Amino acid sequence: MKCPFCGVLDTAVIDTRINDEGDVVRRRRRCTVCDKRFTTYERADVQLPLVVKKNGARMPYLREKLLSSLELALRKRPVTGEAVDHAITGIEERLLASGEREVASQLLGELVMTELKRLDKVAYIRFASVYRNFEDVDAFSRVIREVSPGRRCETETDRDDPDIDSSGMTV
Repeated sequence: MKCPFCGVLDTAVIDTRINDEGDVVRRRRRCTVCDKRFTTYERADVQLPLVVKKNGARMPYLREKLLSSLELALRKRPVTGEAVDHAITGIEERLLASGEREVASQLLGELVMTELKRLDKVAYIRFASVYRNFEDVDAFSRVIREVSPGRRCETETDRDDPDIDSSGMTV
């Protein structure tokens, strides 16, 4: 394996672990020249379906593109890289299980939203605002209510209602 720091092909495997599902091997490596450490992941190379864009263009599925979308939504959020890898693996498994040779980009977007909703509500709202192309505050409010069951936004009438406490909850 080539060292990403100095480019030398001589690296040593320090530690090897298999994830819980048994489909990914994680290897810690050390360069024998610059002595820096890095991690590699090994997984089976399977043929994922082509992604059909809204305009009809067909593109190959790119794990890196999905990863960058998730990382952008999760920027500065307390979610581990391992959790993101697990989410991507789950999306890929669903794509493979579909048995389809092509999938609509909308389906891929919905799968991403499902994973983000599970990982981090703020990241979910960020992604949804771009993916669903929000144009007003009401669209944001609907999504916030969607991820906050049992909570509601306070209105003028709620403040005067004795059955609603200061948190907006019915008492």
